[in-house]
Amino acid sequence: MRDEHIIRLIEDTPLANLSDAERARIRVHTSACSECLVAFQAAEISVALLKERAAVEFEPSPFFHTRVLATLRERQAANDVWAFGRMWRAAGALASSMVAAVALLAVFTFVVPENQVATGQVSSLANGYSAEEVILEQTSQMEEMSEGQMLTTIYGGDEEPSR
Repeated sequence: MRDEHIIRLIEDTPLANLSDAERARIRVHTSACSECLVAFQAAEISVALLKERAAVEFEPSPFFHTRVLATLRERQAANDVWAFGRMWRAAGALASSMVAAVALLAVFTFVVPENQVATGQVSSLANGYSAEEVILEQTSQMEEMSEGQMLTTIYGGDEEPSR
């Protein structure tokens, strides 16, 4: 019986789940083996302590809820200090793309037309008329202008008209 220790049985099976046959086997073995008797008594004591501990209800201190809620409010207040930051995280990409689009439109509005006007002015300064004057025939010397001069004034190109 010394070779058949019950320690493995005690470790593998909870004491509450032991059958009557297993309990009888443990009693017989522990009467002859002091090492297994100590292990069985330790298991019984630990079961009794766990039952007692489970029966005791833990009541938090009266100020526990107050402290937890105060800490929660502090964290929320720290997050609400910079409300613009939360909004920026949510809509930052949209706002950035809108600003970029406005800047691009401003460049197209103010920079590109100046380049077109500058090239158009060179051709219209050569004959002294603007494209609007030629199209609306507001000049008194329209008969004196050649077709090439008219086309150059209107389209701003240096091409000669094909005949």
